[in-house]
Amino acid sequence: MACAGAAMLSACATDANADKPKSASSSAKSTPGKSYSRDPYPSTYKAYPGAPTLVTNVTIFDGEGGSIARGQVLFADGKIVAVGETVTAPEGATVIDGTGKVVTPGIIDIHSHLGDYPSPGVEANSDGNEATGPVTADVWAEHSVWPQDPGFSRALANGGVTTLQILPGSANLMGGRSVVLKNVYARTVQGMKFPGAPYGLKMACGENPKRVYGSKGRQPSTRMGNIAVDRQTWAKAVEYKRKWDKYEKDGGDAPTRDIAMDTLRGVLDGEILVQNHCYRADEMAIVMDMAKEFGYHVAAFHHAVEAYKIGDLLKQNGTCAAVWADWWGFKMESYDAISENLALLQKAGACAMIHSDDENGIQRLNQEVAKALAAGRRAGIDISDAVAWEWLTINPAKALGIADRTGSLKAGKMADVVLWNGNPFSVYSRPEKVWIDGALLYDATNPKLRPVSDFELGQPGAGDVK
Repeated sequence: MACAGAAMLSACATDANADKPKSASSSAKSTPGKSYSRDPYPSTYKAYPGAPTLVTNVTIFDGEGGSIARGQVLFADGKIVAVGETVTAPEGATVIDGTGKVVTPGIIDIHSHLGDYPSPGVEANSDGNEATGPVTADVWAEHSVWPQDPGFSRALANGGVTTLQILPGSANLMGGRSVVLKNVYARTVQGMKFPGAPYGLKMACGENPKRVYGSKGRQPSTRMGNIAVDRQTWAKAVEYKRKWDKYEKDGGDAPTRDIAMDTLRGVLDGEILVQNHCYRADEMAIVMDMAKEFGYHVAAFHHAVEAYKIGDLLKQNGTCAAVWADWWGFKMESYDAISENLALLQKAGACAMIHSDDENGIQRLNQEVAKALAAGRRAGIDISDAVAWEWLTINPAKALGIADRTGSLKAGKMADVVLWNGNPFSVYSRPEKVWIDGALLYDATNPKLRPVSDFELGQPGAGDVK
């Protein structure tokens, strides 16, 4: 209806403007979309109770290359308080004379399958490889972890291992999420989860994926097929991330959830760290280029028997290498290994470390480092015992994104501490006491402080840690 009369002009003008599209400046801000939970299975870890403790007259390897010939370590309330030649203990503290002994940070194993391939090693307990497709980024290792695996207590008591990463197996190109655990007894895996530790994405290149799926007449069946499937998957992940980023910013219709793509989006966002099974130097170089293509970063290559060939590239890319001392030759891609691998990586300035991938090897990682150290010295590479301890603690902590909290004896860090009854690089030495977050969880001199899982209770010899 037309306006009649001058008195109505103002109202008519307002009504007319209301029918016109609003400018961008006048439109209301969009409502962000609600995201899915990034941590639906949160850690419920609670440290066991401890007592203020001072260890005196002890040789100290601080985990970051430093050493004190006759020092003292004080920890209380779950944290390292002080490390030095002279430390004053608070009243009532437990004082331990460590004469002739060595104190180190607790060992960190970046590559373990405890809980997913537990003991007894029977088919019913084999839960590490979801070998139903080359990409299973939807599975999470923690959903297979059996907290009662006797291997956890063996790693603690025999190996001084206080933290470990549990990975899916290497049958697949993308095998699923890993989880970082504190090596404590708990009824649930959530009770073992290292608080705030980033998840990992287990990837694999080389022989395993092409053998597993090529034998089924499926892609990949070659190394070029491995990379092709990886790239196709990352391209989908980039698009998935774009859609969710837009939805979380602008709102609208939520994209369809894809549990596998959630994990890959986490990698692209830098929240989840890539832990890549890879042996050959040429393949590691290709993977690092692929990471640049799609905008993610490889935290560490595992096994990496040819890492010594590309120490400069690893350093340049800020990527670590987790290796064995002398495990080689069991398949073609593991053939060109040398015992000087760790020492050469250290010389090149790369981040390097030892790892186990084995329920027995995890009990002697200190001895594995001793072998690698000796090989390096024979080759003329001068590395001190204290620097070599970096391969067991601070370097794996860096590759797991937890170096700000553990991995060295520095004030304010978790009191994950091992007292060795002698030189830890000797085959005759073993842990005498192990503390996790300042709680004494293993004491070789006290039969009541030898952890035994529920599974072993009532079994013959259950109280013996062997």
